Amino acid sequence: MIPGSRRTFIQKLCYSMVAVVLNYCPWLTLIRSASAKIKRQILPADTPMASLINKNPRFLDTRNLQPIPLKQFETMGLSDYAVDPETWRLEVVGQVKRPLSLSFADIPKLPAVEREVLLICPGVFANFGRWKGISISTLLEAAQVDSSVTHITIRGPDDPDGKSKRFPVSAIQSDAVFLAYEINGQELPRKHGYPLRVVAEGYFGFDWIKFVRRIEIDNT
Repeated sequence: MIPGSRRTFIQKLCYSMVAVVLNYCPWLTLIRSASAKIKRQILPADTPMASLINKNPRFLDTRNLQPIPLKQFETMGLSDYAVDPETWRLEVVGQVKRPLSLSFADIPKLPAVEREVLLICPGVFANFGRWKGISISTLLEAAQVDSSVTHITIRGPDDPDGKSKRFPVSAIQSDAVFLAYEINGQELPRKHGYPLRVVAEGYFGFDWIKFVRRIEIDNT
């Protein structure tokens, strides 16, 4: 039996290796472009989460699934980062006419998005929950982002384990990618990225940036 600390290390190592392969292999773009042409598999309501850990969420239709209890949610990556809600800000910067700096109190005042989305960390776990948050499109509109912009970058904390991810605006406009502050009707727990995390339907878990602090607009 593998001790807990060693098991966690092995899981993180495997997770990182999968992330590198999926993000940097030259044929990944071809796979992603072909995915739109493949019919998605409709999952039965009683589908065990464990049976999904080696599947690509792009190819799964989750309409029949029910959210699992939050206590059953697993997590990987940065999970113990502390955010002070009094000083935290969400910034929208870069090629914008009106940069934004929103406080934690500002976030719930914005129009809400609420969707049931599957999160898969390949080879490790799968979580299915009802996420509530804000549309990034609303932020881009408020910041007066030029219509020619095709991608945005979402950044996590200034931490050695912090991450960032560049998303196409098409995913933002459809709310397939948004920022969540609640999960299953509860405030987003610290280990899941409080106060804001990315929810990215059809993307693997390593793209679901936690502890979001900045959205950068750069059309280069």
